[in-house]
Amino acid sequence: MAFVLNDRVKETSTTTGTGNIALGGAVAGFETFGSGIGNGNVTYYAMFHTTLGEFEVGVGTLDGSSANLVRTTILSSSNSDSAVNFSAGNKNIFCTQPASRAVFLDNSDTVALSSGVSATGNNLAVAGDVDGRDVGADGTKLDGIEASADVTDATNVTAAGALMKTGGTMTGTLKINDNVSFYAGTGDDFQIKH
Repeated sequence: MAFVLNDRVKETSTTTGTGNIALGGAVAGFETFGSGIGNGNVTYYAMFHTTLGEFEVGVGTLDGSSANLVRTTILSSSNSDSAVNFSAGNKNIFCTQPASRAVFLDNSDTVALSSGVSATGNNLAVAGDVDGRDVGADGTKLDGIEASADVTDATNVTAAGALMKTGGTMTGTLKINDNVSFYAGTGDDFQIKH
């Protein structure tokens, strides 16, 4: 089962009630959910009654035969954002990109995600954890990258293992995830060792 979005997927339906949506075939110029989304896959959908004001937008799962779309999650609807009890009559159902699930650049050039992550220009702001690590509580490390060097030369640093003094020479190892080491030697030597 995969999440799939595709263009020009639109079918008819005469489904009533709040249950699974029986798909009735592609509208002229469009393709079926079976062709565009694929059996057993998940997608966003919108459905509306062609003569009444009933509509629904949600996440749907196509069954194994592509005959029905199961209403997995309702995102918005004419029934106070709950499943619509569709009346008798013709409906159209199509693949869509819901506004509430869209990622976009707003009028202040910011991309914001509901998870508390935003990006403006070259600034990335994170509210919460990154790969399971609380960045606010652990400012010196991010996903195993250590910001402090393994330094024992107390002559050139403020204290063993601390920051280098102004004008001093740092020797030692900066470790990243304990898999990659950067060695700064004498002169112009610089090595990357795996």
